[in-house]
Amino acid sequence: MSANTPADIPAVTWQRDGDVAVVTLANPPVNGLSDRVREGLAAAVADIEAADGLAGVVLVGEGRGFCGGADVRQFNTPAASAEPRLRDVLARLVRLPVPVVAAIHGFALGGGLELALGAHYRLAEKEATIGLTEVTLGLIPGGGGTQRLPRLIGAGPALEVIQAGARLTAAEAAAHGIVDGLFDGDPVAAGTEFVRTKAASDAVHPVLDDAEVPDAAAVDLAAARAKAGRNRRNARAQLASIDAVENATRLPIEEGLDAERTLFTELVEGPESKALRHLFFAERTATRIEALPRDTPVRTIESAAVIGSGTMGAGIAMALADAGVPVTVVDTTEEAIDRARGRIEANYESSAKKGRIDDAEASARTQRITLTTVQADAGTADIVIEAVFEDLDVKRQVFGQLDAVMKDGAILATNTSRLDVDRIAEATTRPQDVIGLHFFSPANIMKLLEVVQGEKTADDVLATSMALAQRIGKQPVLSQVGEGFIGNRMLSPYRREAEQLLEHGASPRQVDEAIEGFGFAMGPFAMADLAGIDVGEAGRRTFRETASPVELASLSDVATKLYEAGRYGQKTGAGFYRYVEGDRTRYDDPFVQEVIEECARESGITRRTVADEEIVERCVLALVNEGAKLLDEGIAQRASDVDVVWIAGYNFPAFRGGPMYYAQTLGLETVVARMREFQETIGEYWRPADLLVRLVEAGRTDFSDLTV
Repeated sequence: MSANTPADIPAVTWQRDGDVAVVTLANPPVNGLSDRVREGLAAAVADIEAADGLAGVVLVGEGRGFCGGADVRQFNTPAASAEPRLRDVLARLVRLPVPVVAAIHGFALGGGLELALGAHYRLAEKEATIGLTEVTLGLIPGGGGTQRLPRLIGAGPALEVIQAGARLTAAEAAAHGIVDGLFDGDPVAAGTEFVRTKAASDAVHPVLDDAEVPDAAAVDLAAARAKAGRNRRNARAQLASIDAVENATRLPIEEGLDAERTLFTELVEGPESKALRHLFFAERTATRIEALPRDTPVRTIESAAVIGSGTMGAGIAMALADAGVPVTVVDTTEEAIDRARGRIEANYESSAKKGRIDDAEASARTQRITLTTVQADAGTADIVIEAVFEDLDVKRQVFGQLDAVMKDGAILATNTSRLDVDRIAEATTRPQDVIGLHFFSPANIMKLLEVVQGEKTADDVLATSMALAQRIGKQPVLSQVGEGFIGNRMLSPYRREAEQLLEHGASPRQVDEAIEGFGFAMGPFAMADLAGIDVGEAGRRTFRETASPVELASLSDVATKLYEAGRYGQKTGAGFYRYVEGDRTRYDDPFVQEVIEECARESGITRRTVADEEIVERCVLALVNEGAKLLDEGIAQRASDVDVVWIAGYNFPAFRGGPMYYAQTLGLETVVARMREFQETIGEYWRPADLLVRLVEAGRTDFSDLTV
C-alpha cells in the first residue's frame, strides 16, 4: 500500500473546475489511505460542504492509480486508529447534496474500492483493476466494504468478490454492477462530464447506506462456511467475511459497520494476518538486490530458447510463451520433440476447456513455441535456459556447445536445482553471461524462481534475470552459489529429521499428518512419493560425499533402502506408502515398517512413542537452523527471502509467515534453548547456528539487522 508523503506536501488536494470540485489523493506510490490521507479527505469534504455553487464532486487519484487501499505499514500502530476514521469521512461524503463520482484509473483495491463505494457513482478506466483484496492479508474489508458492496450487488456476488480477494478487470466490475460506466483517457475529464450530466438530471443520487439490506436467501452461508474452513491460507478471514456479509443481510448499516470493525480488529491483531502481512512485504522486498545499483541497465529479451523438452523444459517454455515471449525448444530426438509437442498442446487445450484462456489465446501461445532438434536454431535467442539431466558433466557439455552457437550478449542460464553454477560457467568463454534460474515443477504453474548469481555473473545479467522473472509471473529470490541454493539446502535437514523421527518411533503417516496439521499442504513423505524417491536419492548421494561426520550421524538410510528396493513413490506404485493405479490415496505398507525397524536396529535406536508436537518442532526447527546458517554464509540476502522461498516453493504454511518469521514468533531465545536440548538428547548435529546464538546473546529478537 503506501508509504506516507512528506509532512510538508498535502496528501489530499481539491480545486474547483467551474462548478465541479475535484478531490485528488496524492500519497505516492499508490495513494494509500494513511492517517494523513484520511485527515486530508475530511478537510476537503468540510470545505466542499461549505462551498457555494457546486454541481458535483469528482474523486481521483494522482499518479498511476486511484487508491491501493489502506497503508499496511500503519497497521498495529497508533496511526491506524487515529482520527478521523475512514468510516467517519465516508459518512459525510455520502450525505453531500450534490452527486459524487469516483473516477478510477489504474486500480481501486481494498480501502480504495471502499472509498469509491462511499461515492454515489463509480467510473472505471477500461484498463483499471478493482477489488477487495483484504483476505489475502488475513483480513476482511474494514472500511464498509462488507456492508456497502452487498447492498450494491447482492449478498452472494459480494461474498464471492470478498472471499476471492481477486482483482477484477474494469469490464468484470461493470458486469458485476460495481461500476456505473467505463472510460478512456483522463479520469478528471471523464468524471467531470459524468457528474455534470447527473447534476442536470432529476435523478435521485443513490446512497448505499440507505439501500435495503440484501436478501440472505440468495447465498448459501452454510456451504460457504464449510468451504472456507478448508482454506489453509486464511480460513479465519474467510469465515469472518461470511459473518460480516451475513450481518449486512440483517442489520442496519451502522450496526453492520460496528460489527465489521470488531471483526477486522480481531483479525488485524491476530497472528495469521501479521504473518501474511510479513509475507506481503517479503515478496516485494525479495525482488530487490541490495548490492545492485537501482539504475543497472537490463538486456533486451525479445526471444528465448530452452534446451531440453522434458517436463521441466516444456514447462519453462510455456511460462515464457504465456508472457508473450517466443521460445525455441531444442532436444536431441524427434521422439522427444513429439512428446513435448503433445504435452504443450494438451496443456493449452485443457486451459481453454476450463475457461482460463480462450481458444484464440491457446492457439497463440502454442504458436509461440517452436520445437527443433537443431541446436543452432537457438543461436539468435536473447536468453537460453538449459533444462537437461541434473548431472554436472552433462550440463558442462551442453554449455560448451551453447558457447559456440549463441550470439554475443545472450544470457546463458542453467536450470540446476543444486549444482555449482560456477563450475558450469567455466565450460564457456563468457562466464559473465551465465546465471542459474532454478524453476520449480511444473514450471508453468509454480511461482518461485531462485535466481542464482555466479561468481562472475555480470550485473546486467542479474538485473535482467530478476526483471524477466517478474515479467513471466514468477516470484524471484536471489541466491548465491552453494549446494542446494536456499530451498533444497534447507530441504535436506528437514527430510533428514523426518526420517530420523521414523527410526525414533513415528510412522510416515503420523509424520505427514502432524506436518499437515501444522499447515503444510503435504507432509514430507507424501511429497517424497510425489516428487520421486529416486530424485531425492541424488541429493542424499551428494550429502554423503560432502557431509562432516557430525552431519552424517543425522542421516537415516530408510529412503535409500526404499530406493534400492525400486520403490520410487507414486510413479512405481510404492514408496513410503503403497498406491493403487489411478488412485493417489496413501495406503500404509508393512514393508516400509520393516525397513524402518531394520534401520533403527542398525543405528542402535530404541524406538519409542513420538508426540506430534515433537514431530513439528524438530522438522520446523531444522529448517530454522539451516536457514540461519544460509544467512550467515551470505547465500541468502535476508531472512524474509528464506520465508518467501519456503512458502512459494515448498508449501510452508503462509499463515505462519515462513520458517524464519515463525522462529521470531516463538522467540529466538526459546528456539536456541530448544536446539541445545536436542543437541544433548538427539545428536551434535543439532548445535544451534552461530548466527542464532549471536543474536540471542546480543538481546535481539528478530533477523532485521544481521550485523552481529
